[in-house]
Amino acid sequence: MHHLVEVLPGALGPFAAALSLSAGVLLLLLAHGLKRAKRRAWRAGVALLPAGAVAQFVYRHSVVGALISLALLAVLVRYRSAFSALPDPRSRWRALANFVLMSAGSLVLGLVIVSVHPHRIVGDPSLADRLTHVLYGLFGFEGPVDYQGDTSWTVGYSLGALGLLTAVTTIYLAFRPEHPAAQLTEEDEARLRALLAGHGGRDSLGHFALRRDKAVVFSPSGKAAVTYRVVSGVMLASGDPIGDVEAWPGAIERFMDEARAHSWTPAVVGCSETGAQVWVRETGLDALELGDEAVVDVADFSLAGRAMRNVRQMVKRIERAGYETRVRRVRDLGEAELERIRRAADAWRGTETERGFSMALGRIGDPADGDCLIATAHKPDAEPGPHGDLKAILHFVPWGPNGASLDLMRRDRSADPGMNELLIVAALQAAPKFGIERISLNFAVFRSALARGEKIGAGPVLRAWRGLLLFLSRWFQIESLYKFNAKFQPRWEPRFVVYRTAADLPRLGFAYLRAEGFVDLALPLPRFLRRRAAAPRPCAHRTPEREPAHRDMQTA
Repeated sequence: MHHLVEVLPGALGPFAAALSLSAGVLLLLLAHGLKRAKRRAWRAGVALLPAGAVAQFVYRHSVVGALISLALLAVLVRYRSAFSALPDPRSRWRALANFVLMSAGSLVLGLVIVSVHPHRIVGDPSLADRLTHVLYGLFGFEGPVDYQGDTSWTVGYSLGALGLLTAVTTIYLAFRPEHPAAQLTEEDEARLRALLAGHGGRDSLGHFALRRDKAVVFSPSGKAAVTYRVVSGVMLASGDPIGDVEAWPGAIERFMDEARAHSWTPAVVGCSETGAQVWVRETGLDALELGDEAVVDVADFSLAGRAMRNVRQMVKRIERAGYETRVRRVRDLGEAELERIRRAADAWRGTETERGFSMALGRIGDPADGDCLIATAHKPDAEPGPHGDLKAILHFVPWGPNGASLDLMRRDRSADPGMNELLIVAALQAAPKFGIERISLNFAVFRSALARGEKIGAGPVLRAWRGLLLFLSRWFQIESLYKFNAKFQPRWEPRFVVYRTAADLPRLGFAYLRAEGFVDLALPLPRFLRRRAAAPRPCAHRTPEREPAHRDMQTA
């Protein structure tokens, strides 16, 4: 083969090296999509493997390498029917992420390519010279490192191929047609509100299904629904299904069908014990207790007694300092005051990104949310600030006709400590006049482990688990939320996470942290790369003939 290559055009060998390198890098990028059975990844793999086989044969004279590529091609063709998953939602910020990662990878791989033939390098170039040679080569120019023989051509073609690959993949990701993330349409929101009107009292998280950055699947009868968001390939539902319990299995089946069609990993966070039982029974998934929700029964709440001493003293001290509280329905507030509350809530947010997914609505004062409660703290005798005398805000969403669920807690950092305690007590004391009998407070992750681990007689495993949770509390509000909720002597309602296999838990945890806003991978984009608003559309695998007939029945 070496004698044959000598009579071929001089650039063919280096070109084959570059082609082999490009095909290998692209196949690595496709590996995750192939693992998830993506149809587009299969098509790209079928196109790349023959090219890689030819390049192996021409450049490396490797019959074994070419046969391996052809064997992989035969496997892909043989099992082509297994690769049927539809594309994920995508946006153009991935183009910038691809550029950064591919550039870093190309720089590292380029250093390897430049240094892999030390006996052919002329002289002893420094690391700076090699880096300069790589950077020049990525743009197609000759660098300061010289080689003996035709090695310079091979290195030059390979570096140029890496640079071209980085540019082409970035341009493709930036300008490919978008498949926007599904959003809640006005029709879907109206149907969800109708289900909540009849069955909203079952789950305190039900109203959070109305977040408009979630998608929804309905049961064939239309009497139940599951809302979700896709994050990092995880189809993440939150809370229990909405609607009639008898129709839950139909909505869950639709949810699982959607996950299979896109090869998404199905998961549920924050569902109740009843919800977890239904999910496990209908899908064969597994369940794990995630934590406890604090629920206060209004009729049983009182500031009297030794257990409430700290809360009582704090509230009295703040009231003596001149603070006043007001608890009202959103529909009873004027637009000017609502706008002031919105601005204050944004200004007092501790992070740049709005956090929340499973237990946050993501908006304040929407006309459709007139039943929501807003508790505000004011200090009339203080010097007016940018938000007037407003010092703290609590926002509650409806929990059926006689309940409320805490959505948002914001306060002015310059206000006296205890604003949240003051407003929770004010909301509980004002609840009867709004017909509210129960209020759901914050969710305490792994509460039972924290509570049992501090008791006498706790075993070493439980104590070690509690120690780890206390360590993580430095970054996440685990222990502090538990202790804050415990002040109000609530009853604890367990909440569960439903997952497919134990191997999915790390990925599920990462997706959950991203959905809640604790991990933000989005990068600032140039204007031309930012996702433009697009009209929501159904998933690609849903055809009109597969849509349930109940839409026409409801219209009639």
